Amino acid sequence: MSKPITIGQSHNVISILANNVNWDALANSGDILQKIIDHPRESGEQFTLFLNNGGNMIIGSPIIISIDRTVPFDPVKLLGQVWTIEEQDERSLALTQVNLANVRLEHMLKKGEDRIAGEEKLKRLKKANHIRLDAKVFQTLWENQALIPEAWKQETHGNTTYIFFDGTILRIPDGNRYVLYLYWNDGRWGWDFYWLDRDWDSFVLSAVLASI
Repeated sequence: MSKPITIGQSHNVISILANNVNWDALANSGDILQKIIDHPRESGEQFTLFLNNGGNMIIGSPIIISIDRTVPFDPVKLLGQVWTIEEQDERSLALTQVNLANVRLEHMLKKGEDRIAGEEKLKRLKKANHIRLDAKVFQTLWENQALIPEAWKQETHGNTTYIFFDGTILRIPDGNRYVLYLYWNDGRWGWDFYWLDRDWDSFVLSAVLASI
């Protein structure tokens, strides 16, 4: 199977795919495009060989995003004075990068179930040992919407897909617990929060990573 290597850090980056390539050497070779510029003859011959061996250049979005943990997520700035963080997934908080290709969207429904209470879903996520992505990941994506995977725009069973970040559980003074989510509707991204005591359907999905 072809394997991707990403070049550059911008929102629109170049990736390359090829068969019969020394991937370890390629991955550790530094800025490949700069090497082609600096050594056009040698690198050009190698790049031509790469293309002849089935290589392709693709323009796309970055797979790995950086999470700035130097400034923690602040619910007051987003939601107002009464909001506090009650609990967080410590494994998600330890992440300074997230490979979006590894993010899974889980509904946690069992066979025959159409919906599930939010608190029960949270229990199942914990029992499955998923790393529940937290509100700082949500914030990073919301503030840099070009990073959000195109696949997240797709409807689920004909309904708008709601993508939750259960790694951060928020509380207001009356004791109700909430989770932030993203959704794509009417050609743009939106966000909101949802009460854990309500029922969650199959198109209400949690962004998680498999446990390390």
